[in-house]
Amino acid sequence: MRRPNRPKAPVQTALLTIVLLVLAILLLEGLHRLYHRSYEETQVPNDCFAAAAATGESAVPKIVCLTFDDGPSCHTGEILDILAEQQVPATFFVCAQEINEPYLPLVAQIAAQGHQVAMHSATHKYSRIYQNTDAFWQDIKALRQALEPYLPLDSLTWLRFPGGSTNTVSHKYGGSSIMKTLKTQTEEKGWHWIDWNVCGEDATAAHPDAAQILKNVQEDAKGHDTCVVLLHDAKAASHTAEALPEIIRWFQAEGYTFYTVEQMSELQSGDK
Repeated sequence: MRRPNRPKAPVQTALLTIVLLVLAILLLEGLHRLYHRSYEETQVPNDCFAAAAATGESAVPKIVCLTFDDGPSCHTGEILDILAEQQVPATFFVCAQEINEPYLPLVAQIAAQGHQVAMHSATHKYSRIYQNTDAFWQDIKALRQALEPYLPLDSLTWLRFPGGSTNTVSHKYGGSSIMKTLKTQTEEKGWHWIDWNVCGEDATAAHPDAAQILKNVQEDAKGHDTCVVLLHDAKAASHTAEALPEIIRWFQAEGYTFYTVEQMSELQSGDK
C-alpha cells in the first residue's frame, strides 16, 4: 500500500535554512576577497604612497606618469616639444654629470612648461654614491647645488634612486641594508621616492628602436590601472623621442589620464 507523503520535520527545514545561509555567507566572503586581491594587484609596486584611490562609487581611475631619467641631454628639447604638442605633463629625474652640464639650463624650461623636476643623481656612479649613506647624500647635495641656478630648491622633494630602491648592486659597496636606510632617511627629510612599474627599456645595451620601446611599454602596462613609466632622455636613449608620440596615443586610447608624479601623489592622498 502506498503511504501518503509526510511533511518535512521542522528540524530538517531549520537545518536546511542554516546550511543555505552559511553557503551564502561563504560565497559573499569569497567574492569580497577576490575583488580586493584583484584591486591590489593593479597597484604601483612601491610603498612610498598609496595606490590609486577610487573615484565615484566604484570606478578606479586609470593614471599614467611618464618619467624621464638621466637627462637633460641633446634629446630633452625634442621630448619637451612633443609633450607640449600633446599637452601631456611628465616628470624628469635629472642628473648633473659632466655630460649633462651643457644642457642644465633646460631644467628651467622643463619647470616653466609645467613639468616636474625631480632628483636622480649628480654622478650616477654606483661605486661612489652607494659607498655609504653619507656618500649618497653628498651626491644629492651636489646635484641640488648644480640645479639651484635654474629653479627653487624647495621644489625638489622627490627622488628616484639610481637603479631603483630595490637594486642589489648597492649592496656590493654599502652593505645589504643601505637601500632600506636611504629610504628611511629620505622620508625623515620629508621627501618622497618612487620607482616604476612600466619600463620602455630604452637605455639598455640592446638599443631598441621606437617600435620595440612602444611594445615594451604596452606589455608592461597590461593589468595596471596606475602606470609609472620609466623612459630616458639621456644622450644614449636615441629612439625615445621617436617612440614618445605613439606611447602617448596608446595610453590615451586606453583611457589613461596623464599626471606628474607629484600630481598623482596629491590625487591619491586626497590633497586635491
